[in-house]
Amino acid sequence: MTKTLWTTQILLAALFIFSGGIKLVMPIEEMIKQMPVALPGWFLQFIGVCELLGGIAMILPGLLRIKPGLTPLAAVGLVIVMIGATVINMMGPSIGTTLLTAVLGLLAAFVAYGRWKLAPIAARA
Repeated sequence: MTKTLWTTQILLAALFIFSGGIKLVMPIEEMIKQMPVALPGWFLQFIGVCELLGGIAMILPGLLRIKPGLTPLAAVGLVIVMIGATVINMMGPSIGTTLLTAVLGLLAAFVAYGRWKLAPIAARA
């Protein structure tokens, strides 16, 4: 179970760090054009920061064994972001992006549950 959780965490972290980074460097006008629903630019950048920090928090606390309880909290935060993304994507024409965000949310929920109940990481003594 530990290997499965670490693999899922690393893949989710890479995806969310990339996605959040793109939202921070892409021009706001370009991001707004790609959205199925008009959202303010500042909100899209806020989501980018949440994704970037959430991706980092999926890995670093467990890797460094400093405050490992932050990993399931980050995963729960990313579940909330993915619920919002799924709802927004359901308003658009593409079912593929809706399914992708739903699956990512479920994977983040798996990490949250796994790191809370199934295989928590112990902090350094």
